[in-house]
Amino acid sequence: MTDIGMDRRHFLNTSLMLGASALFPRAVMAATTGGFYPEVRKAAEANRAADIKRIQDWIALPSIAAENLNMPEGAQYMKALALDAGFDSAEIIPTDGHPGVYAVMDNGAPRTLAVYFMYDVKQFDPAEWSSPPLAGKIVDKPGFGRAIVGRGAVNQKGPEATFLAALHAMRDAGVKPPVNILLVAEGEEEIASPHFQQIVQRPDIMQALKGSEGIFIPASWQDINGGVNVNLGSKGVVELELVASGESWGRGPAADIHSSYKAMVDSPAWRLVQALQSLVTADGNTPAIEGWFENVRPLSAREKELIAEAARSGSEAARKEQLGVARWIDDLPYQQALERLASQPTVNIEGLVAGYTGPGGKTILPGRATAKLDLRLVPNQTRREAETKLRAHLDKRGFSDIEIVVGGGYDPTETAESSAIIQAQLATYRRAGVNATLNPRLAGSWPGAMFTAPPLSLPAGHFGLGHGSGAHAPNEYYVVDSTNPRVAGITDATLGYVDLLYQVAAIG
Repeated sequence: MTDIGMDRRHFLNTSLMLGASALFPRAVMAATTGGFYPEVRKAAEANRAADIKRIQDWIALPSIAAENLNMPEGAQYMKALALDAGFDSAEIIPTDGHPGVYAVMDNGAPRTLAVYFMYDVKQFDPAEWSSPPLAGKIVDKPGFGRAIVGRGAVNQKGPEATFLAALHAMRDAGVKPPVNILLVAEGEEEIASPHFQQIVQRPDIMQALKGSEGIFIPASWQDINGGVNVNLGSKGVVELELVASGESWGRGPAADIHSSYKAMVDSPAWRLVQALQSLVTADGNTPAIEGWFENVRPLSAREKELIAEAARSGSEAARKEQLGVARWIDDLPYQQALERLASQPTVNIEGLVAGYTGPGGKTILPGRATAKLDLRLVPNQTRREAETKLRAHLDKRGFSDIEIVVGGGYDPTETAESSAIIQAQLATYRRAGVNATLNPRLAGSWPGAMFTAPPLSLPAGHFGLGHGSGAHAPNEYYVVDSTNPRVAGITDATLGYVDLLYQVAAIG
């Protein structure tokens, strides 16, 4: 067993001499045995069953912010997971909404790395799943291997638990992590983080974060060829509801009435449809909210270059198959579609609810109609700007009665390609023999703006090996036993997080 005070430089030099292909012997063809950090690998292999069970047990406790389900229990569980993984302290942080968790691991290192976790998950309908969404059943996924199926498997409990597995393996191997680690976790990511700022801006937490090299969120996005994207930013988001009602409008019924009265009574449902149509162009593809694009920053030449490389190296057919689509908007070529994905803000209808939606018909004229929307934002838009312009747009077009109920949201993020956290990720992927493509902007969102914006101004991103898919959808999964030589299983993904810590420690 390695002594807990193993010299970091010796550990790094020994690893480097073994060669990049040795880090993930099952993930890289023609790899040698042993690999980087042999003591830690041995511990990770011994812990494999416990690491898988940790994910399954966590999946079995769903914390769903939108339903106020198991939120205190979820925070307590998150705290326990952190302490069990070796954090010196962990505390539950109350907010005006659901609580978060803050944990500190002081390893006496000169550098500190922060990691973001979410313990909440999306809602689910068990009827839509092939196996119970909380059972964590292991099934075969063609092209990848054996995977855990369950709500939160890849978004985000599988990758997060694998990062914790790396800490377990290092401790069991007698190896002290080469950086100090700050863990900031929330329970409201899936409702657009309405109170997360209260956690990040607590003075002692903010002061600790200011001293870090950056922050990352664990992720497992290797494709079938083993490639990954390194995101240099993410879109911002505003989640909201538009509500039309007879009560607010002063027209139409105050409650549902018989549909025969439509001949003489206004309809709040049609009122909402008309308001929605004003928000976008006739094809529904481009926001038409007045002033929406005045602060949108066009793609830079470097961003277009990165997108062109992604289009050349990626598989358009595979992406279409994965998404279940036959065509892109306006039948755009793949590169132009990717440019649009990175550069365009969106107005999306998540759901429409009005009147009766059960079996058969029910002849009513609804007194209330609701549309659930998300607005994706790009640099240099802000959440505040988006909300203000949406209200002004509706008012100017005579829809002042339409209520806007904002659930949460945050600004877009941007991180420099040259930043320490991005360069550490790229170095880790290179040493693993993994093809990493720089991506200007993730079209999805996470509350990274809480870290990248002043006063913190930290670099932030996603990192991880392995594969999973189905976030927010039925049959979400996370691969634990990879049969694909290019894709990491749980043990190799664990070693990836270990190596990232060493790459951050070696910066400069």
